[in-house]
Amino acid sequence: MSTLAEVPSVKHKREVIDQAVIRFAGDSGDGMQVTGAQFTMETALAGNDLATFPDYPAEIRAPAGTTFGVSAFQIQFSSSDIATPGDELDVLVAMNPAALKVNLRDLRAGGLVVADSGSFNDAFSAGTARWPSSPNCPMASAARRRMK
Repeated sequence: MSTLAEVPSVKHKREVIDQAVIRFAGDSGDGMQVTGAQFTMETALAGNDLATFPDYPAEIRAPAGTTFGVSAFQIQFSSSDIATPGDELDVLVAMNPAALKVNLRDLRAGGLVVADSGSFNDAFSAGTARWPSSPNCPMASAARRRMK
Protein backbone atom coordinates (compact mmCIF):
# COMPACT_ATOMS: atom_id res chain seq x y z
CA MET A 1 0.00 0.00 0.00
CA SER A 2 1.42 3.38 -0.90
CA THR A 3 0.68 6.61 0.83
CA LEU A 4 0.66 10.07 -0.58
CA ALA A 5 2.34 12.75 1.50
CA GLU A 6 0.78 16.17 1.66
CA VAL A 7 3.07 18.70 0.05
CA PRO A 8 2.66 22.24 1.34
CA SER A 9 1.77 24.79 -1.29
CA VAL A 10 4.77 27.04 -1.87
CA LYS A 11 4.67 29.88 -4.32
CA HIS A 12 7.89 30.26 -6.25
CA LYS A 13 8.78 32.98 -8.65
CA ARG A 14 9.01 31.41 -12.10
CA GLU A 15 12.46 31.79 -13.61
CA VAL A 16 12.85 32.14 -17.37
CA ILE A 17 16.02 30.47 -18.62
CA ASP A 18 17.78 30.53 -21.96
CA GLN A 19 18.36 26.79 -22.22
CA ALA A 20 18.23 23.63 -20.11
CA VAL A 21 20.09 20.33 -19.97
CA ILE A 22 18.15 17.35 -18.57
CA ARG A 23 19.31 13.77 -18.10
CA PHE A 24 16.93 10.88 -17.43
CA ALA A 25 18.82 7.96 -15.82
CA GLY A 26 17.86 4.53 -14.54
CA ASP A 27 18.45 0.82 -15.00
CA SER A 28 18.68 -0.55 -18.48
CA GLY A 29 15.10 -1.51 -19.26
CA ASP A 30 13.53 1.23 -17.08
CA GLY A 31 12.41 3.13 -20.17
CA MET A 32 14.90 6.00 -20.09
CA GLN A 33 15.31 5.95 -23.88
CA VAL A 34 11.54 5.97 -24.41
CA THR A 35 11.12 8.75 -21.82
CA GLY A 36 13.87 10.77 -23.49
CA ALA A 37 12.38 10.23 -26.95
CA GLN A 38 8.94 11.34 -25.73
CA PHE A 39 10.39 14.42 -24.01
CA THR A 40 12.32 15.19 -27.20
CA MET A 41 9.16 14.98 -29.31
CA GLU A 42 7.24 17.28 -26.95
CA THR A 43 10.15 19.74 -26.87
CA ALA A 44 10.31 19.82 -30.67
CA LEU A 45 6.54 20.25 -30.97
CA ALA A 46 6.82 23.25 -28.61
CA GLY A 47 9.14 24.84 -31.19
CA ASN A 48 12.44 24.48 -29.35
CA ASP A 49 15.80 23.63 -30.87
CA LEU A 50 17.42 20.59 -29.28
CA ALA A 51 20.28 18.12 -29.25
CA THR A 52 20.13 14.68 -27.65
CA PHE A 53 22.54 12.03 -26.41
CA PRO A 54 21.23 8.53 -25.67
CA ASP A 55 23.62 6.61 -23.37
CA TYR A 56 23.33 2.82 -23.41
CA PRO A 57 25.35 0.62 -21.05
CA ALA A 58 27.94 -1.68 -22.61
CA GLU A 59 26.42 -4.68 -20.86
CA ILE A 60 23.53 -6.39 -22.60
CA ARG A 61 21.51 -6.69 -19.40
CA ALA A 62 23.42 -5.82 -16.24
CA PRO A 63 21.92 -6.77 -12.86
CA ALA A 64 19.27 -4.29 -11.71
CA GLY A 65 20.55 -1.47 -9.54
CA THR A 66 24.22 -1.82 -10.45
CA THR A 67 26.25 1.18 -11.56
CA PHE A 68 27.48 -0.52 -14.74
CA GLY A 69 23.89 -1.13 -15.89
CA VAL A 70 22.76 2.52 -15.85
CA SER A 71 21.10 3.79 -19.01
CA ALA A 72 20.55 7.49 -19.64
CA PHE A 73 19.12 9.96 -22.13
CA GLN A 74 20.29 13.58 -22.18
CA ILE A 75 18.67 16.50 -23.94
CA GLN A 76 19.60 20.16 -24.20
CA PHE A 77 16.86 22.41 -25.51
CA SER A 78 16.40 26.11 -26.07
CA SER A 79 14.35 28.63 -27.96
CA SER A 80 17.60 29.58 -29.77
CA ASP A 81 20.07 27.43 -31.70
CA ILE A 82 21.60 24.40 -29.93
CA ALA A 83 24.73 22.63 -31.18
CA THR A 84 25.46 20.01 -28.49
CA PRO A 85 23.56 17.92 -25.91
CA GLY A 86 25.26 19.98 -23.17
CA ASP A 87 27.95 19.41 -20.57
CA GLU A 88 26.64 20.24 -17.10
CA LEU A 89 23.17 19.06 -16.14
CA ASP A 90 20.54 21.49 -14.93
CA VAL A 91 18.20 18.61 -14.01
CA LEU A 92 18.98 14.99 -13.21
CA VAL A 93 16.06 12.55 -13.08
CA ALA A 94 17.38 9.47 -11.24
CA MET A 95 15.23 6.36 -10.96
CA ASN A 96 17.50 4.57 -8.47
CA PRO A 97 20.63 5.01 -6.32
CA ALA A 98 22.94 3.63 -9.02
CA ALA A 99 21.68 6.21 -11.54
CA LEU A 100 22.19 9.01 -9.01
CA LYS A 101 25.68 7.79 -8.10
CA VAL A 102 26.83 7.51 -11.72
CA ASN A 103 25.41 10.85 -12.89
CA LEU A 104 25.67 13.17 -9.89
CA ARG A 105 29.14 14.38 -10.85
CA ASP A 106 27.67 15.95 -14.02
CA LEU A 107 25.07 18.03 -12.16
CA ARG A 108 25.92 21.72 -12.03
CA ALA A 109 26.10 23.45 -8.67
CA GLY A 110 22.54 24.45 -7.78
CA GLY A 111 21.09 21.85 -10.16
CA LEU A 112 17.87 19.97 -9.51
CA VAL A 113 17.63 16.26 -8.70
CA VAL A 114 14.35 14.44 -9.22
CA ALA A 115 14.65 10.99 -7.64
CA ASP A 116 12.40 8.03 -7.01
CA SER A 117 12.69 8.02 -3.22
CA GLY A 118 10.97 4.64 -3.04
CA SER A 119 14.09 2.93 -4.43
CA PHE A 120 16.42 4.47 -1.85
CA ASN A 121 15.93 1.90 0.89
CA ASP A 122 18.79 0.60 3.03
CA ALA A 123 18.96 -2.89 1.54
CA PHE A 124 18.98 -1.69 -2.07
CA SER A 125 21.15 1.39 -1.64
CA ALA A 126 23.87 -0.26 0.40
CA GLY A 127 23.76 -3.39 -1.78
CA THR A 128 24.06 -3.28 -5.53
CA ALA A 129 24.69 0.45 -5.96
CA ARG A 130 27.06 0.62 -2.97
CA TRP A 131 25.44 3.93 -2.05
CA PRO A 132 25.77 4.63 1.69
CA SER A 133 22.39 4.82 3.38
CA SER A 134 23.38 7.15 6.23
CA PRO A 135 22.66 10.85 5.58
CA ASN A 136 25.89 11.67 7.47
CA CYS A 137 28.16 9.62 5.26
CA PRO A 138 30.81 11.48 3.19
CA MET A 139 29.19 10.53 -0.14
CA ALA A 140 25.77 11.83 0.93
CA SER A 141 27.40 15.02 2.20
CA ALA A 142 29.20 15.48 -1.12
CA ALA A 143 25.89 14.99 -2.96
CA ARG A 144 24.20 17.66 -0.83
CA ARG A 145 27.07 20.10 -1.43
CA ARG A 146 26.93 19.44 -5.18
CA MET A 147 23.22 20.27 -5.25
CA LYS A 148 23.60 23.58 -3.36
